[in-house]
Amino acid sequence: MKILDIYNVLDFEPIKAKGSYIWDKNGNKYLDFYGGHAVISIGHSHPVWVEKLIQQINTLPFYSNAVVKQIEQDYAQKLGDVSGYESYEFFACNSGAEAIENALKLASFNTGKSKVLAFNNAFHGRTSGAVAVSGYKQNISEFNNNHNVVFADINDTETTVEIIQKDDLAAVIIEGIQGVGGIIVPDDDFFKAISTACKTTETPLILDEVQSGFGRTGNFFAHQQSGIIPDIICMAKGMGNGFPVGGIIVSPDIKYKKGQLGSTFGGNHMAMAAGLAVLEVMQRDNLINNVKEIGNHLIKKLKKLPKIKEVRGRGLMIAIEFEADNISELRNNLLFVQRLITGHAGTNTIRLLPPLNITKTEADVAYAAIYNAINSVMI
Repeated sequence: MKILDIYNVLDFEPIKAKGSYIWDKNGNKYLDFYGGHAVISIGHSHPVWVEKLIQQINTLPFYSNAVVKQIEQDYAQKLGDVSGYESYEFFACNSGAEAIENALKLASFNTGKSKVLAFNNAFHGRTSGAVAVSGYKQNISEFNNNHNVVFADINDTETTVEIIQKDDLAAVIIEGIQGVGGIIVPDDDFFKAISTACKTTETPLILDEVQSGFGRTGNFFAHQQSGIIPDIICMAKGMGNGFPVGGIIVSPDIKYKKGQLGSTFGGNHMAMAAGLAVLEVMQRDNLINNVKEIGNHLIKKLKKLPKIKEVRGRGLMIAIEFEADNISELRNNLLFVQRLITGHAGTNTIRLLPPLNITKTEADVAYAAIYNAINSVMI
């Protein structure tokens, strides 16, 4: 049997990883500034993470949600303390797309409505509801083409507020910072206007923090920069440092009934052990401050690069948009010559999503690699 040929795969096979570095099967060492789509938050194979997973697998790897799971309760308590959302409630699932689906469903249960306001260029996942509220129509099949979704542009306050004020929405869903779309940052005033309009019409506001959450931007959640408080927050990626885990946290104002949501593997013992390790290391090592410090340092340097159009982002969620229409040669040079792993958005933008505990030295190495690649293939 072959693997379904659905991904564009680089000719690169990692076999070992530690901290901010990855080694391929030929022994080459790479600086990882992408973390598998912002998943690696505290570094590859972090000792606290490894120890907690080993301890858990040697005691109780799994049981279902039909029993008391103290480790899940411990995780919810810790998440509330670290995120600042102590009064919210936690529901665990396994991925970002699942988190989006459950958030949309819960909002619809609360309002009795079906229409959702989403934003152009957004990416929320590939399951039925998640892909419907994303701005990538090529991913929508006829099977899931009947969701009731309207779209507006990020930072178009007038149009967005006008749609919300019609008071016919089940929810508004927006990313803390658009990730796949190229690290597009909503203005603070835009967020505040959305929040006010949603409160006026009692429309649930859903924040997709799957990529931008867990300290990635220098706040625990990206939306906290603007001071708004959403009704439901979706999480995954950096939440487990590589172990599959997702979840939503829900305002006390959102009502629910038993049985409306569910997940066989959600909140399993291994996932919660991985999640606790992430939160403990984030707290112990003050990683959010590290993100601010190193992120500011790196962004300042990147803005001096030649041949670039714009540097966008916050913290360690960064995009470099180039003047050239296609930078495939640059990306190949970065990976196979400079040994720097990066992501991309579209054909002319590089995304940087390194572990939150990178050092200033590693940031400078990444900058030098990008500078050298530009000089090699673009000048």
